Amino acid sequence: MTVKDIETLYDYSYWANAKLFPVVSSLSADDFGRRVAGSLGSVRNTLVHMMSAEGGWLERAGGPARGAALNADDFPTAASVTSYWTVQEDKVRGFLAALTDTDLATPREFSLPQLSVTAVLTIGEMLHHAVNHSIHHRGQVALLLRQLGHVPGNVDIMFYYGQRRAST
Repeated sequence: MTVKDIETLYDYSYWANAKLFPVVSSLSADDFGRRVAGSLGSVRNTLVHMMSAEGGWLERAGGPARGAALNADDFPTAASVTSYWTVQEDKVRGFLAALTDTDLATPREFSLPQLSVTAVLTIGEMLHHAVNHSIHHRGQVALLLRQLGHVPGNVDIMFYYGQRRAST
């Protein structure tokens, strides 16, 4: 695993967010927070969980502090989510730009008290987990949007690769 590999996954993840955010922004306030299905219950809750986890793993990997887990109630609108995520993306990109491939192999101990877990992952594994976690939950957001009657478009990585290749 290289920094370039990790950067590519985050590039894809933020590209996919950019595809979903206009659809999310078109939701009514009620639909944005509506309990639909899934483990986190709503589009808002799922997006906030994604942001919180990404920020938490960035902090565990040695990046900027997220602080306490994010609370969905603090993000009442799609605009509040997309605004926060813009700042989050800048933090991630800045952290990745400062890493070397050697840094990715550095082990770091972490705790997840809510799961009674203490473990060790390398910085690369943490960052890889965080982006994969977002990819997983983004699929759930796409399904929730469909359940609310919206078409989220296709955010599969093959479309990202195709678009990236076409623009070079």
